[in-house]
Amino acid sequence: ILVYKEVSALAADPPEGIKIYPSEEDITELHTAIEGPEGTPYAGGVFRMRLVLGKDFPAAPPRGYFLTKIFHPNVGHKGEICVNVLRRDWKAELGLRHVLLTIKCLLIHPNPESALNEEAGRLLLEDYKEYASRAHLLTEIHAMGGTSGALQEPADGPQPKKHAGDPNKRVAGAGLPTNGVATNNLSNSSSSGTSSSNTNIVAKKKTDKKRALRRL
Repeated sequence: ILVYKEVSALAADPPEGIKIYPSEEDITELHTAIEGPEGTPYAGGVFRMRLVLGKDFPAAPPRGYFLTKIFHPNVGHKGEICVNVLRRDWKAELGLRHVLLTIKCLLIHPNPESALNEEAGRLLLEDYKEYASRAHLLTEIHAMGGTSGALQEPADGPQPKKHAGDPNKRVAGAGLPTNGVATNNLSNSSSSGTSSSNTNIVAKKKTDKKRALRRL
C-alpha cells in the first residue's frame, strides 16, 4: 500500500523533465521517460527507463535499467545502471523521486570511476569530444523519435507519413501519367491507322497501273 501511494504521488507530480508510466497490474515495475538535460550530449532525446522494485523494497534499493539505448559510462550494454544510490548509498527514506533525480543527474555528471561501459568511461577521461560525439549520435538514432525533446506516450509501430497539399489535387495529379499513356496509345493507334490506309492506297494504285499496262 505504501509503494502504491508513493508511485501514485510520483505520477501525479513527477520531477521536472521526467514522466511516469505506472502499471496498474504490477506496481513493482515502474516505467519512466527522462528528458536529456540541456548542455549534454543527450539533449533533445527522451530516454525510457524501467525501475524494478524488489519484494524487499524499500528496505532494499530498486534496480534501474535504460530501455532506450544510450552511450554512457554508467550504463551497461543491457541497460543496467550503476549508481551508488542504487547500491551502497541506499536508504529506505530516500524514495523513488530521489532515485529518478539521481539518474537524471547522472546524465549531466557521468562517473567514469564506476564505469559499466568501459569504452565510454575511457573516452570521457581521454577524449571528451569523441565521447560527446558518440553519445550524441546514439541519442539522435535511438532517443529522438517523434518530436525532439518532448515527453510523450511511447508509440508502437510505424507512423503514417504526412503529405502536403490538397488530397484531391494529389489524386488528380496521380491520374496524369495514366492519361498520358492513354493519349499516347490513342496517338499511336491513330498513326497506325493512317499508315495502314496510305499503304492500301499505294497498293491499289500499283494494281491499277499493272492492269492498264496489260491492256496496252
